Amino acid sequence: MIYWILAVLTALIAYAFGCLDSIVIASNFIFRRNLRKLGRSSVFVSNFWRIYGWRGSLKLFLVELVLDLLPILIGGWLFGIKDQALVGRTLAGFCLVMGRMWPATNELRGGHGAVAMIFAAFGADVSVGIAVLLVLVGSAAFSRRVSVGTLVGAAVMVIVTLLVVDGALATRLVLLTAAAVLVRHIPAIVRIANGREPRFNFEKDITYKLDEKF
Repeated sequence: MIYWILAVLTALIAYAFGCLDSIVIASNFIFRRNLRKLGRSSVFVSNFWRIYGWRGSLKLFLVELVLDLLPILIGGWLFGIKDQALVGRTLAGFCLVMGRMWPATNELRGGHGAVAMIFAAFGADVSVGIAVLLVLVGSAAFSRRVSVGTLVGAAVMVIVTLLVVDGALATRLVLLTAAAVLVRHIPAIVRIANGREPRFNFEKDITYKLDEKF
């Protein structure tokens, strides 16, 4: 009985954190400007970097760090009562990503969940997290598309998890997390196949793309 109570509590906390929009929080408390007007996905990356540079990016990352890391730590702590901290962290990671991509606070219309997925990977294992982080950033930089980096990162998450994560339930939760990311990116996959997925660019003026949807 206590196991299910811990699972429900962890899931609710992590999903609630996932529903918190880091862009909205950063807009209201850090930048004092509506960052949503900068666009989405690759378009947002381009415009945000051109305006705020690495200092602004660091501030935004710190907001994301708190929102994503805290529920995973809580999940690990709660399940640590039953010596199942790994299960708690991977469950929290899954629910966090679900909340980020399908938030109840925004009619289930969320973002790509890339950063949340990275933290979920670290919650499973440090080696999984490092692999996903490096591959996601590298793929995104090479393709200049956030969606491509996220998709490749999800694929690597599956492979490395199967190799290093010890625990059937934890492994399933990580695989479900990666699968959810892939499902969320079906529209992006279609755009990539049709050559319509926008790329980020730190130099050119791309403000005409601000109304494009993720």
